[in-house]
Amino acid sequence: MRLSYRKKLFISFVFIFSLFTAGVVIFEQSREGKYKTDALTERLDAFAQVANAVLIQQGSLDSTNYLFPSNLRLTLVDLKGNVLYDNVITEISGMENHFQRPEIVKARENKTGSDIRTSSSNSQKYIYFAKRFNTYYIRVALPYNVQVQNFLKSDNLFVYFIIGLFVIILIIIHYASGRFGDSIRKLNDFSNAGEQAFLDGLKTDFPDDELGKIGNKIAENYLKLNESKKTIIFEHEKLLQHVHSSEEGICFFATNKSVEFYNGLFIHYLNTIIDEADSTPSAIFSSPDFENVNAFLASHHLEHNYFETKIEKQAKIFAVRINRFENSSFEMIINDITNTEKTRVLKQEMTGNITHELRTPVAGIRGCLETVLAKNLDVEKQQYFIEKAYRQSLVLSELIQDMSLLTKIEDAPQSFCFEPVNVPKMLEELKKEYEIILHEKSMNMEWQIPENLHIFGNHNLLYAIFRNLTDNAVRYAGNNTSIHIHLYNEDKDYYYFSYFDTGIGISEEQHLNRLFERFYRIGEGRTRETGGSGLGLSIVKNAVLFHKGVIVAKNRVGGGLEFLFTFKK
Repeated sequence: MRLSYRKKLFISFVFIFSLFTAGVVIFEQSREGKYKTDALTERLDAFAQVANAVLIQQGSLDSTNYLFPSNLRLTLVDLKGNVLYDNVITEISGMENHFQRPEIVKARENKTGSDIRTSSSNSQKYIYFAKRFNTYYIRVALPYNVQVQNFLKSDNLFVYFIIGLFVIILIIIHYASGRFGDSIRKLNDFSNAGEQAFLDGLKTDFPDDELGKIGNKIAENYLKLNESKKTIIFEHEKLLQHVHSSEEGICFFATNKSVEFYNGLFIHYLNTIIDEADSTPSAIFSSPDFENVNAFLASHHLEHNYFETKIEKQAKIFAVRINRFENSSFEMIINDITNTEKTRVLKQEMTGNITHELRTPVAGIRGCLETVLAKNLDVEKQQYFIEKAYRQSLVLSELIQDMSLLTKIEDAPQSFCFEPVNVPKMLEELKKEYEIILHEKSMNMEWQIPENLHIFGNHNLLYAIFRNLTDNAVRYAGNNTSIHIHLYNEDKDYYYFSYFDTGIGISEEQHLNRLFERFYRIGEGRTRETGGSGLGLSIVKNAVLFHKGVIVAKNRVGGGLEFLFTFKK
């Protein structure tokens, strides 16, 4: 049977105090016995001193009987151990030599000696005391009877006191161990119950003492620790969900480069970079594509805990980042930045194109105005240069307006409101806007669209689509041509439109896929010669995409350029 902690504690205390009590009793009995023995020895020493004095004065011990107790035995022994006198044994000639008697041996070495033994002369037990003088030993002895034994016996009162005190201490120990054991038991029950105790709503009442306060503090800290543990687990789950749903490939490595955790995108990017497919993230340590990464990891300069590089593979660009932590573990992040890099390049190109496109009208305006200001021109020539500067300002204004519209479509699409737009009515407005220029170029514009066709979209952007397509046709289709707009198909999700002209089209078809790029020119100077900002078809494409549609350009079999695009219902 397994003992409780309380019983173990009680037994331990009982054992310790039993040893302590026994030690005290034994020590006290020994000390008291020695004290009484020393007292009796001093008395016997006095008898020996008196006998010696008589012997010196009278030269004999025969007359000493009246000086000592009647039971005192007195013996005179020479230095060789021969008995010269004994008041109990009359025939001393038959007595053994006393040279090796224990009390004589001790007296020979220490001047005095004592011993308790049975006499070989008369078979009676004595307590002997011998003292060495110049030429002899005087030995005195008392019978070791009940009276002497009682005298030498220790007083039991102290023993009874110690035993009583021991019992009282046992009672106190029992009480103290009970309280202490109760606290320990409750702590043990608490530790065994653990979290379940809190889940079940159990309350642990510790005793109102120091140990109880410690127990309550442990319980309070455990509760806080439990709550912190739950928070950490919750945050860990959130982190794992974030890593798995991240658009970056992430892998965590331990100090020894063993893999701790990674998401699927990391393996996907890794297999795109390395030559052979491998589902193990540790493949980076043997791949030559990660030579720079491994060189950084092999360095021991812990003050540089961040490293970034780019890897170009399979027509893609990957950014690789390393974050090394204090314990030399690290994380690796791989991100596909192909589109970002393309966007960066496109922005650089667009910035250059915008600068290039702005330079021409600004230079034209500046040149015209400088001519008017610097030279003394007549009114007619001044009017000519002012009108020329005005036309260039219109080009500049159109370019700024188109750039603003493109930026708004890409960066703030939420600013455009939606409403049902009647397409035929919108085309009527557009035709009226271009009526004069269509007449000048002998061009015709017609459409085949149901009168009640409504598209749920933004009116300004839908208008910009057809306006820029019309402007493109007017500029490049040529005179004596026509523009046709048809709703050639419809399903439950989309409207399908065709917009084409009967002009010259584009002779080199490799240009068709790039018509919607900003500032793209089929021939150098084509945009400037015919006017326009160079952003019209780019606006068309972005406006179609804004309405969740697609657009393509193609050369018609019968001649001319055709645009096929869709609008989501």
